Amino acid sequence: MEYSSLPKDPMVLLSFINTKLRDDYPSLDELCSSLCVNADDIKSKLASIDYSYDAEKNRFV
Repeated sequence: MEYSSLPKDPMVLLSFINTKLRDDYPSLDELCSSLCVNADDIKSKLASIDYSYDAEKNRFV
């Protein structure tokens, strides 16, 4: 999957990313590496709806 395949809507992206983190990846870096996406792009998009990555919880909160 490439970045253009990720959901465009920030709320749908949030759900998608948190589900992937919960079910498949131990960290955001590993998710991004596997999906060939930029972590800063995801963080920025989700920051626009007031979510930030919590590494300890391994999810956006």
